[in-house]
Amino acid sequence: MTALLEVTNITAGYGDGPAILDGAHLTVVPGKVHCIIGPNGAGKSTLLKAICGMLKIRKGEVVLKGERLNGLRPDQILRKGICFVPQERALFPKMTVRENLRMGGFTLGDARELDRRVDAILDRFPILRERANQHAGTMSGGQQQTLAMARTLIIRPDIVMLDEPSLGLAPKIVQEMFSIMKMMSEEGVTVLLVEQNALMGLKNSDIGVVLDLGRTLIEGPAADVLADPRIQELYLGGRKAA
Repeated sequence: MTALLEVTNITAGYGDGPAILDGAHLTVVPGKVHCIIGPNGAGKSTLLKAICGMLKIRKGEVVLKGERLNGLRPDQILRKGICFVPQERALFPKMTVRENLRMGGFTLGDARELDRRVDAILDRFPILRERANQHAGTMSGGQQQTLAMARTLIIRPDIVMLDEPSLGLAPKIVQEMFSIMKMMSEEGVTVLLVEQNALMGLKNSDIGVVLDLGRTLIEGPAADVLADPRIQELYLGGRKAA
């Protein structure tokens, strides 16, 4: 299958500091859920930030649908079809749910089309419809994460990147988040997520990627990555995943 996004041997870091990524690579295929795991400090979040233009790439390249993205601003990359949801979700807490969804479509330039898309998202996520006029900052963590993920769909992106979407959420809510990701992929949206819970992330993904010390160690079918003895030892305490 032709790659949608290719990250080739990139080096990147923060400001003039040392490189956090040092030759990382990644191949993202359309319509699949890709899960990046690795120890703290491995460069997982840094990789997402480099892809979306928040960090300057020092070496290597990022190519989306054959087009090189190096040097583009985050808003330009957003318009190319890559939407990034950071750990802090980046909602506007004093705006309503509906207003937050509208902000997700600021690049559209067509108010009527934006209204149609917002209404379609509210129909798809009943909890957001119920709370359409509620300030986002007053909702629960799970509801806020649902809003952050739903907002990405307003622009109908090719790729949604999620940084630790399960962070701080109860297990039941975490499973709901993964169900939303599955729905996204079934509708043709490619998902690339960073997940600290390796077992949960890989079990709910199609492709697994392991980063360590800024390099890609493993990339392949999630079931194969989960079954790899090295992953069993590092992330599951040597026990075989059920």
